[in-house]
Amino acid sequence: MNPSKVFENYILGRWISGEGSEWEARDARSGLFLGSVSSAGVDFESVLAYGRTQGGPPLRRMTFPERGRMLKALAFYLSERKEHYYAVSAATGATRADSWIDIEGGIGNLFANASLRREFADLPYHIDGDVVKLSQKGSFVGHHIMLPKKGVAVHINAFNFPIWGMLEKIAVNLLAGVPAVVKPSEFTSFLTEAVVRDIIASCILPEGALQLLIGKGEGLLSAVQEGDVVTFTGSSATGLRLKSMPLFDERGVPFNLEADSLNAMVLGPEATPDTPEFALFIKEAAKEITSKTGQKCTAVRRILAPRGTMDAVQEALMARLRSTPYGDPAKEGVRMGPLATHLQVERVRSAVEALAQEMPLVMGETSGKGVVVADAPEAGAYFAPVLFRCDQPMKQTAAHSIEAFGPVSTLMAYDEIEEAAAIVALGRGSLVTTYVGAHQAHAAQFALEAAHSNGRILILDESSAKESTGHGSPLPLMTHGGPGRAGNGEEMGGKRGVLHYLHRVAIQGHPNAIQSLTGRFIPGADRPEANPHLFRQYFEELRIGDTVTTEKHRVTLQDIEEFAELSGDRFYAHMDESALEGTIFTGRVAHGYFILSRAAGLFVDPPKGPVLLNYGIEFCRFTKPVYPGTTIGVRFTVQEKIDQEKRSPEDISKGIVKFYVEVYDDTDEVVAVAVILTMVKKKNQHAE
Repeated sequence: MNPSKVFENYILGRWISGEGSEWEARDARSGLFLGSVSSAGVDFESVLAYGRTQGGPPLRRMTFPERGRMLKALAFYLSERKEHYYAVSAATGATRADSWIDIEGGIGNLFANASLRREFADLPYHIDGDVVKLSQKGSFVGHHIMLPKKGVAVHINAFNFPIWGMLEKIAVNLLAGVPAVVKPSEFTSFLTEAVVRDIIASCILPEGALQLLIGKGEGLLSAVQEGDVVTFTGSSATGLRLKSMPLFDERGVPFNLEADSLNAMVLGPEATPDTPEFALFIKEAAKEITSKTGQKCTAVRRILAPRGTMDAVQEALMARLRSTPYGDPAKEGVRMGPLATHLQVERVRSAVEALAQEMPLVMGETSGKGVVVADAPEAGAYFAPVLFRCDQPMKQTAAHSIEAFGPVSTLMAYDEIEEAAAIVALGRGSLVTTYVGAHQAHAAQFALEAAHSNGRILILDESSAKESTGHGSPLPLMTHGGPGRAGNGEEMGGKRGVLHYLHRVAIQGHPNAIQSLTGRFIPGADRPEANPHLFRQYFEELRIGDTVTTEKHRVTLQDIEEFAELSGDRFYAHMDESALEGTIFTGRVAHGYFILSRAAGLFVDPPKGPVLLNYGIEFCRFTKPVYPGTTIGVRFTVQEKIDQEKRSPEDISKGIVKFYVEVYDDTDEVVAVAVILTMVKKKNQHAE
């Protein structure tokens, strides 16, 4: 990194520096000046307007699969350059393991959200739920669709994860089709800037889809308008102050708050020192205290143990912490680095001093001093691990309200599982609590008791430990957020997270009109007869609603007998007429799976053609009994088409087609409905 440089904002299509210096970025290990940071003088209204007018339209024109492939390409691009980010990250005080969470975790979010493209239709907007029948005869129906908001996502991120904090958020809004303005903490924005420089240079995103503000951004929120979405990650106090700004209600702008919280770990009553779970508990607690030097919104601040196990937990945890060398991450063996800034050292020290007014220190000093493996300990932002003990957590409540955002935690005693859950709830809302124990009934009891005060609960035992991602790892496919102090927000969560950036609208009309919007066949819409047969048409040629009306078949008792022999299904309703008293059946009834199989025999066109294989059954219902002597026919309709990506240049170009199968009897009543999936070849084998 070039010393004494000026870090820049990327706004309005160019890199510019702000006026003056709002923050002097320094190396957390040595105090070395890295460069000045500022967004002063920036016209924030123009920045947000640029995102709406330049970044929004091209993103909204893209389909979900196209946006997903864009994220995938970006993830691969950043992966190739990640070693540079590791080098820059070291200046934030992060060890290699700390940086791995930030860098690999952030890029992993891009990959995970890219994979979500398969959960959305090949459209620029999302089809939400199922069609709703609004009239008796079905000529008037409704459906919900969700379109990208015509605003920008404004992300205000914390200092502790300069890469993950940005990528986990923009992955979601970009997949939704909404541009972003990212305002990282000025403290570590130099690392975010390094990543954004590569993103912009890649030209993978449309211009205006991503802008970066590296300074304090004072006045930024005053520029948000209807259609925008604001997310904030950081301290609860700051987040609540911003969220309470009247403009959010006045302009109808959603504000998602994910705040630092007083998270907990609970050792189950059966997890004595001779059990694997006790060792897991100590290992996980120590990791959460030292990982990122305790500077995580999910870090464990309260460590609960059964009263009779407290001394053993204290002894084992202190031994583990003392064996963890801390100092300059460049030094061999160091496994915990400094805090991000000297300002953070002052804040942690102040919180520790406040906690020490009520509870005894059992490890460390209020000053944070300790043995540091570094060339210039006084120059770096070092703070040694601190451990408090609270034997009466229902009475001594400081640790339930004061958070030291560093390697600081408090041991707490409990007597019953219900009390443990009550102690956790005294934190007034947490992002995550981990329960460690092998007794599943105890774990379930705790989870249900503590659920109301947590956004996530991890149940950890020996059977899950090898693959568990641990207490402090929010995962892109699971929701991240929590009640009360944790912000009452929710982000990520796979598909759920994407919906935050979409606007839901109810559309009502004739099935033909709704079908034209959804790209899915809706019962009641026109069903023109296919010509040629649907199995003779390539993927590109198939049209939604086109139908094959088949020949008919008269079901016989012999059919039932032969299907029972072939399948081995001799359920009494099919085979024993004397056993039908008290049932809904008036005679031996045909197997439902025979009806579906015979339907396939009617709608399948046997010769080789574009249809490659049967991909599965998505839905199936048997709606009316079929007795011997009943004549059945099939209406076989193209319901939906899903394009598939080629896995290699040699792969066959193809797509998945959903067919709506409607089996009806000689009274024209529907006896069975199914949705089957087939893999269909494309006529153009050069299609991507």
